[in-house]
Amino acid sequence: MSRIEERFGELRIEKRAAVIPYLTAGFPSLDTSERIFRALAEAGSDIIEVGIPFSDPLADGPTIQRSSQMALSQGVTTGDALGMIGRLRETLDSPLVVMTYYNLFYAYGLKRFVADAEKVGVDGVIVPDLPPEEAGDWLKAASGKLDTIFLLAPTSTNDRIEKVALASKGFIYCVSLTGITGVRDELSLVLPDFIRRVRSKTDKPLAVGFGISTSEQAKEVAGIADGVIIGSALIDVINREKTQKEQVDKAKGFIEDIRRALGG
Repeated sequence: MSRIEERFGELRIEKRAAVIPYLTAGFPSLDTSERIFRALAEAGSDIIEVGIPFSDPLADGPTIQRSSQMALSQGVTTGDALGMIGRLRETLDSPLVVMTYYNLFYAYGLKRFVADAEKVGVDGVIVPDLPPEEAGDWLKAASGKLDTIFLLAPTSTNDRIEKVALASKGFIYCVSLTGITGVRDELSLVLPDFIRRVRSKTDKPLAVGFGISTSEQAKEVAGIADGVIIGSALIDVINREKTQKEQVDKAKGFIEDIRRALGG
């Protein structure tokens, strides 16, 4: 059983949804992001999603795109991100999930990335532009070493849901709305029905992301899902501050509020 599966098992006993923050490695700087990741763990994050900056993040909205570009402009590489994860793993028990795009894995080398990621303590990967139908080479390389978490959109057919549910390990990433990531004023009206349809096809944990911006929205999602993923709203909180201390403190406080809303 993977560390991700173990954590969701613990949360089932606690009857609480997972708090899963996302942050781009290297935003607003490599050192600051490392400090923020540690603060997110201290704030009660159950799983931490580490974005490896990529030049063309198609699924991401402007907020995450800017954070990725800022990291790249400072020369942050895949190796830098993995090195940071290794330092985090030395003191953090939280499952660590990498999110990035398939071209980055391909350029790095699939077997090499899996080996390096496993060595530093990565538990799983999310690859928004990699559907199960095209994931054979990746799954072969990652099998038994990293959980591969596939995305499901609310427009997915029942056949598609079954295919993604079969291929996903750790949890299934349920996209709350069609389109790109970003802060939204309200949740999609189709989300509850979408989650019910997925539940009817699998007993794997379901985590919802895209557009969750407030503790109230997080609580609403936690009522129907096993995990709440928050990225753009967290980056916005960090972006509003000037000093490293303020950025770290505000990020920690934001996730603490989310955790309290979910009963933690």
